[in-house]
Amino acid sequence: MSEWKAKRFWKAASVVEVEGLFAIELDGRGVKTPAKQAMRVPTHAMAAAIAQEWDAQIDIINPNTMPVTKTANAAIDKVTVQHAEVAEMLAAYGDSDLLCYRADAPEELVERQNQYWNPMLEWAADALGARLEPRTGVIHAPQDPLAVDALTWRTHALDAFELAAFHDLVSLSGSLVLGFAATLDARPAEELWTISRLDELWQEEQWGKDEDATALALIKRDAFLHAKRMFDLAQRH
Repeated sequence: MSEWKAKRFWKAASVVEVEGLFAIELDGRGVKTPAKQAMRVPTHAMAAAIAQEWDAQIDIINPNTMPVTKTANAAIDKVTVQHAEVAEMLAAYGDSDLLCYRADAPEELVERQNQYWNPMLEWAADALGARLEPRTGVIHAPQDPLAVDALTWRTHALDAFELAAFHDLVSLSGSLVLGFAATLDARPAEELWTISRLDELWQEEQWGKDEDATALALIKRDAFLHAKRMFDLAQRH
């Protein structure tokens, strides 16, 4: 028995402004989220990107080709109703940031971590008011509470759509610092993603690439770049 799949039933998707937000309509009918909430987003640019995804559907609706729609759904149905919990979960990365946990050997890896990760920690100290200190090894050592508080405040200040995108920037990179660096355009998103994979790239150099690991890394890279795009689309100008 074949699985039922939703088919395209509309001729055109459009964007309309509703009470300061932007809704997507299919032949005049408002799009709803999976939880049956009205699809209303903060910017015209985001709404236009969602409408474009709906217009791009040919016959069968394929959610995998609608990443902006999916992230907007998550922002409305999930993040909005548990904003504080999501923000607190992400803020916790500040006390165990990827960039702070360093190898003690070999010397080449130690030098590479210093070369690429130290400047990002300095950036965080200047731009975010949060100085995180590196540690050798993987044993957790708490950071300065004032630095963690500064990062926590910034995380909670993000709105639901920003936070939905920020969630992926942080969870995929393992770094609250790199997540904020992406949102503030400290460096190109592609470069920040490469910085987050420094240890994995080092292992590839030593032992060669694993096809499955490489394929998974490409999927995660695309998701990271999408999250950056989604964050930018959420910005009210």
